[in-house]
Amino acid sequence: MQIILMEKVVNLGGLGDVVKVKDGYARNFLIPQGKAKRATEANRKVFEEKRAELERTHAVAVGAAQDQAGKLEGLMLQITRKTGVDGRLFGSVSAHDITEALAAQGFEIEKSAVRLPEGPLKAIGDTPVQIALHADVVATVTVSVLGEH
Repeated sequence: MQIILMEKVVNLGGLGDVVKVKDGYARNFLIPQGKAKRATEANRKVFEEKRAELERTHAVAVGAAQDQAGKLEGLMLQITRKTGVDGRLFGSVSAHDITEALAAQGFEIEKSAVRLPEGPLKAIGDTPVQIALHADVVATVTVSVLGEH
């Protein structure tokens, strides 16, 4: 299916790009989320009329994300979990736990913005974690997992 992107989508394209994606991806994710529209002539005309407004909105969103990234960059979060005798955690530290720790410090971040490429943290120690505030803006925070018996 041919679609017009209404905003930048990671690994797909930027604002205004006409791309071909699988039907299910377009119908079930991109179009309902408002990230894309079908590439019909009517939608292309509407997009060209609104292009300046969409670019301005995009610039404002990127600016706000960069401001928040400046505040988040280098932040250290301490999360305490129960551990066994060998120092292994009972359970793990997930993206949900990281967003709760950020909320306690006054940062409202969506759980989907936390990038844990190797899955939840299952060991004691400091781990750098990336927070994707926008498709163009990523901040890195350090999560320090502390153990208690």
